[in-house]
Amino acid sequence: MPHESHQVLVINPGSTSTKFGVFTRAGAEWVTAIRHGDEELEQFRGRSMLARTGYRAALIEQALQGAGYNAKQFAAVAGRGGFLPPMECGTYLVDDAIVEELRLARRGEHASNLGAVLALRFAQAAGVNAYIVDPVTVDEWEDCARISGSPLVQRSCVGHALNIKAVARRFARGQGRAYAELRLIVAHMGSGITVSAHRGGRMIDNNTPDEGPFGPDRTGWLPVRELIKVCFSGDYNDKQLDRMVFGEGGLFAYLGTRDLLEVERRIDVGDAKAAAVYEAMIYQIAKEAGAMAAVLCGRVDAVLLTGGMTHSDRMVQKLRGYIDWIAPITVYPGEDELLALAEGVFRVLDGEEPAKRLETHAITGKAREALVIGLE
Repeated sequence: MPHESHQVLVINPGSTSTKFGVFTRAGAEWVTAIRHGDEELEQFRGRSMLARTGYRAALIEQALQGAGYNAKQFAAVAGRGGFLPPMECGTYLVDDAIVEELRLARRGEHASNLGAVLALRFAQAAGVNAYIVDPVTVDEWEDCARISGSPLVQRSCVGHALNIKAVARRFARGQGRAYAELRLIVAHMGSGITVSAHRGGRMIDNNTPDEGPFGPDRTGWLPVRELIKVCFSGDYNDKQLDRMVFGEGGLFAYLGTRDLLEVERRIDVGDAKAAAVYEAMIYQIAKEAGAMAAVLCGRVDAVLLTGGMTHSDRMVQKLRGYIDWIAPITVYPGEDELLALAEGVFRVLDGEEPAKRLETHAITGKAREALVIGLE
């Protein structure tokens, strides 16, 4: 039977913004976003992502009160899933195991790690459950995608699964076809960039945050031998290096800003460096889309572009110039992550599917966690 309350609070923390809103079964009732500028984020430099929990929770609470909401009125709270162990698709109850994994951050620091913790904070205030839906570590890869080139290092599936899967299903519905029937390339371009290949209703490969094109604050692929030299130069420790490639790389490293609109403003006033870096980022995104076309053997029904950066017509048009040969392109500006979170929670509240737990639905085994050629 449906839950007696009809409102769910959903929270999607990004590296430079926190998006959240109140949803009913009919869709969005109220949605807002708070941007976090470089100066605000500077106070957390060098600290774990969870150190930002109180700061962001206070901003969310203030906005909710301003909109006339009481935290105790919600049937449940959902947050974006973070860097957890490899997991099946689905809606997961936020429990001690998930919080501990995010505290340890064994798979890396990321703004999405805040989602479950923020959701739990507000859920406890309301006396209800907190959930995550299709976290960034959803793993549908084929085994061949895991082999990196060295048995010392395994490729591991991490990406913007929540929005990517939601957009793929949305496109399929619009075409009157099943998602599983389509061969798609879906590129999520926000504070992070994930370009993915889809076949048979599964995301069979994608670049991870350690790979692919550089973005607003991530380096993506780097020349390995040159990176080794930097690592052993003695100029940086491991934490500094981690920040350099994940949080202070990309546009931020070259131009001192993570804001795509600011970069475009600089281009408009004749900043040649900004123009060169901007063009290089789009060039690298296009290269990754071409790689995913190869994964699909060149048979692609559509290319879907989504994420915050697709609000930029300039960027979309430049990218089209590189990749429109692959397949027809459809653009979904922004992202569907808040709606996808709410839908996942209502499926659980209405008894359509059970809530999963990390302990029983994490993907384990040699094929998923420790594939080493010749080990067996």
